Amino acid sequence: MQSDPRVPGRTPDIERPPRALIERFAGVSSATAAGDLNEMGIRDPYLLGPAPRTPGACIVGPALTLQFMPKREDQYARGAYDDPEQQLHRHCLYHTQPGDVVVVDARGDLQSGVFGEMMFTYFKGRGGIGAVIDGCIRDFPIARTLGLGLWLRGTTPNYHTQTNITPFAVNVPIACGNALVMPGDLIVADDDGAVVVPIGMAQELAERASEHAEWEDFSRERLGEGGDLRRYYPLDDAARAEYEAWKARRAQDP
Repeated sequence: MQSDPRVPGRTPDIERPPRALIERFAGVSSATAAGDLNEMGIRDPYLLGPAPRTPGACIVGPALTLQFMPKREDQYARGAYDDPEQQLHRHCLYHTQPGDVVVVDARGDLQSGVFGEMMFTYFKGRGGIGAVIDGCIRDFPIARTLGLGLWLRGTTPNYHTQTNITPFAVNVPIACGNALVMPGDLIVADDDGAVVVPIGMAQELAERASEHAEWEDFSRERLGEGGDLRRYYPLDDAARAEYEAWKARRAQDP
């Protein structure tokens, strides 16, 4: 059966990056990812709008994508979703594998709840780790206790097709928070917000981010000792030599 992102039961799966690559992003902040991606030519990878709603959550994982569209009467009629299996938002979650992040273009709508407690419970049970939604969810008092990282525009008591929007396609390119997200792209999210890492750039970014984190450790140490900001952030040439010696000493420590 040929896949079709708009047909329940025929939605495409995603191609996930190797687990070893994902693990290299452990400890990489969204700020580091955004800054390094800017230097690599991606001007603004920030998913503007979805805000952190589970303080302290830090996630990185491949994106399952779900696209909503405005309701139109000839395409959506009352009773159209009487059969739950016709609901595309369910089929997005059916693809969940451990470590996945569901990313939703809900058009910034603040009235319809894309997912609720039961859908998130299923997603968590399948190994999902977080959701970035350019829109709202419902059942937030319970959803926030499930151990998922949640980045949202807001919350609402309404269900997903109750007002203005309806799910349209699964695992297609979407615009989430005015940023392009391709299925399988890596999402790095923490209390600063969510950033999309193009999968073709993830290997280089992991290498840059590792180096970035190490010299920032050095700079933080020196600044905490009263060092000159102009010397240590960013590193000037003299501080760079000092950093290389510091790094060599750390490598030799047992």
